[in-house]
Amino acid sequence: MSSNDATNSAKPRVATAWLDGCSGCHMSFLDIDERLIELADKIELVYSPVMDIKVYPENVDVALVEGSISSHEDLEKIQTIRARTKVLVSLGDCAVTGNIPSLRNPFGVEATMQRVYGNNGDPNPPIPNEVVPPLFRRVRPIHEVVKVDVFVPGCPPSAATIWAVVNDLLAGQTTSVTNYTRFGA
Repeated sequence: MSSNDATNSAKPRVATAWLDGCSGCHMSFLDIDERLIELADKIELVYSPVMDIKVYPENVDVALVEGSISSHEDLEKIQTIRARTKVLVSLGDCAVTGNIPSLRNPFGVEATMQRVYGNNGDPNPPIPNEVVPPLFRRVRPIHEVVKVDVFVPGCPPSAATIWAVVNDLLAGQTTSVTNYTRFGA
């Protein structure tokens, strides 16, 4: 996202978001360490789980989104993100393939909830219905729901990979993640 894409004095507006996943991709993002200071000079971070902003803003240049689509909450969030973002990055294997959250797909929601919450010997297990949002029957990767511009595999992608991809995008370059990572890395 070169400065020509925005007003001359404006920094690129960047967001990070977390759907159904473990937050490992955000931990890897934070592992950029002192380079975060350099990144902060280049961008305006407008939304992230590490900030206390409740509503996804308009006119985001680049969004890094980790996690899969497992609930209506995830679906609504990714649709809003896509509608308000120029370049959507599917960050990590959960976002790219469904990965760990999708392991429940063959078993279904009820069997999974029973296995997770019901195996404590209680004949009427306390399966949550308030804190855990109602789950879709099938977990899906982001690209099955909205258009994705860049796919960055990894569980999680390394800090070096995230750094390289973000810098390519900020420079207005088409990024080839195969230069930085591959599935299973």
